[in-house]
Amino acid sequence: MSQSAELPMNFGGIDDERYTHIDTANVLVLPISYEGTVSYGTGTGAGAMAIVNASRNMELYEEETDAEVYKIGIHTLNEFGHRDTPELMMEGLYAYITKLLKLDKFVCMLGGEHSVSGPIIRAHNEKYDNLSVLQIDAHADLRDTYDGTPHSHASIMARVVKDMRIPSVQVGIRSISGEEAQLLKDGLPTKVFWARDIVGRTDWIDEAIDGLTDNVYLTIDIDGLDPSIVPTTGTPEPGGLGWYETLTLIRKLAEKKRVVGMDLVEYSYVESFDSPAFLCAKLVYKSLGYIFRDITPKLSDV
Repeated sequence: MSQSAELPMNFGGIDDERYTHIDTANVLVLPISYEGTVSYGTGTGAGAMAIVNASRNMELYEEETDAEVYKIGIHTLNEFGHRDTPELMMEGLYAYITKLLKLDKFVCMLGGEHSVSGPIIRAHNEKYDNLSVLQIDAHADLRDTYDGTPHSHASIMARVVKDMRIPSVQVGIRSISGEEAQLLKDGLPTKVFWARDIVGRTDWIDEAIDGLTDNVYLTIDIDGLDPSIVPTTGTPEPGGLGWYETLTLIRKLAEKKRVVGMDLVEYSYVESFDSPAFLCAKLVYKSLGYIFRDITPKLSDV
């Protein structure tokens, strides 16, 4: 048995309660097991806990920021389970997140399909003034409804920019319907950075970040990255972002804006194929390192 197998089932496998207790943690990791509206590949319902499990094998020293990020305090909440209908799922999740935000913690949600970001963004919008959303994704997700529900994974950004009118920047988009293309022409409060124009470059990043407000919610649909590095996602569109350009975007976002919440969604668990789950865990951990860079203990300070 490996040493990591004996670690607690929490994000990072942190075995020191000083850094996992909810009262002292700065970050709450919320796994959500839900794939109620998936339209192609399945497995997102098991994705969140697979990411938590993979995270137990990470090195907790983050070399880029010279930080042991877990020492900011990371508490892993119990998995939020499936509800019978999309409506009940969204209502229950919104009520739960609203209560969590009253604790004044940073919530990092692990999905689950992308629809679950909707009520979480809604709750953040009610807590934080001048909120905007940065979406990393292969898909625009601007359909008003899909498969008979407005709470579809294909409609999450319609809820954000059409219903809530939250200004957004959408990065890595490379698949869109005619309906969504027309909506973009109608003046929704969003700016799209198409994958075909940005992949392999970083000179667009400052412009993307400058299009956001001071308070930003970051939503990462893992299919925004290229399927050559994350093939296990519901709709693996070719031509996505690479690892380092994604990190550069998030690092610069954290330097220039206040990131008030985040999620990573649409990872699909496949048994005995662990590398994408590890990538997701590492991406979340590095993102937390960027976001909390000013309060994270540095080894160089010891």
